[in-house]
Amino acid sequence: MEHLKGGDKTHMKKFAKLAMIAGAVMAVATPVAVMAQDATPFSIESLQTKTGLKDTDLKKAVLNTLNLVLGLLTLVAVIMVIFGGFIWLTAAGNEEKVERAKKVISAAVIGLIIVLLSWAVVIFVARTTSNVTNTSTEA
Repeated sequence: MEHLKGGDKTHMKKFAKLAMIAGAVMAVATPVAVMAQDATPFSIESLQTKTGLKDTDLKKAVLNTLNLVLGLLTLVAVIMVIFGGFIWLTAAGNEEKVERAKKVISAAVIGLIIVLLSWAVVIFVARTTSNVTNTSTEA
């Protein structure tokens, strides 16, 4: 990027930001548009049926909810690692950006470790309580 002038670099940065935003919007909008084809009116009953909470006991519902939340947090941590890698990749030798990228990646990895340990605790507690109550659970 040495051959680009100062104004061209800012245009390229603006284009890269715009492309990332457009990609994110498309990534979110496409599944919503596909799901909208067989959409039913939104209600609590339809939400219960789709999530499987209608016919389950409280323990299974809590485990399903915890698995969903921890899965989303894992996804966020992986996205942050990718974001940190993107910052590092586009740093172009700028030490401040490289340091920022290292901080983002290390924070994301620490977050990922915390989420995975939380998942292990949830599975351990679920199996322990299922052994105590003599019921089986799928964590």
